[in-house]
Amino acid sequence: MASHLDTEAGTERFADYEAELKLVQADLAQKLDQIPELSGEPRKAAISAAERAVEEADELLGQLRLEKANIPSPHRAKTNARFRNHESDVDAARRRLRALSDDRAALFGARYTDDPAGPGGGPSDRNLAQRQQLLSGSDRLDRSTQRLKNSQALANETEAIGASTLADLHRQRETIQHTHETLLQSEGYVDRSVKTLRGMARRMATNRVITIAIITILVLLIVAVIFSKFR
Repeated sequence: MASHLDTEAGTERFADYEAELKLVQADLAQKLDQIPELSGEPRKAAISAAERAVEEADELLGQLRLEKANIPSPHRAKTNARFRNHESDVDAARRRLRALSDDRAALFGARYTDDPAGPGGGPSDRNLAQRQQLLSGSDRLDRSTQRLKNSQALANETEAIGASTLADLHRQRETIQHTHETLLQSEGYVDRSVKTLRGMARRMATNRVITIAIITILVLLIVAVIFSKFR
């Protein structure tokens, strides 16, 4: 009964986080649809907002991963499929956001050019070069951060699976101990039953001996009476 209640509670918490994740995904999709129409500072602001939405989605995925691990194995198949779908959707949104972030011409507007000498062939735009370097460094940092998040998520999932396995082993140990105690108790009942049966057998044997003795005495008395009359 307790296991059934735990399963329902775990499934309910998973559904709550899942509903919240769907809202974040819808908001993220709307932000991603707006970014191509923007340029310059508004585009950077929209990208930052989308990045925050991706981070929030990652956090919710982490919560879903933990709740998924707490659901017993027989009920986990459908939950795993739903989780993989959400994870795939978030990854797709992350790739789309990265592609939009890499569009430097849209990000910097008309000032962007691949020619370091500038559109007029004059001296290079140092600010633009610095922005390019910062953006490149930001991209590398984002990739490193994502790898760290993936590693942390994997570690969390492994830890959750280990905790679930330990919990299952603990429950199995308690079941075995309870079974052992039940067997010991049953053995005690059997011992008492055997002793009771032995006592009953002894009393029956004693009663039989007494009955035979009484019958023998009565027969002897009858024989003595008859013998005295015919003497």
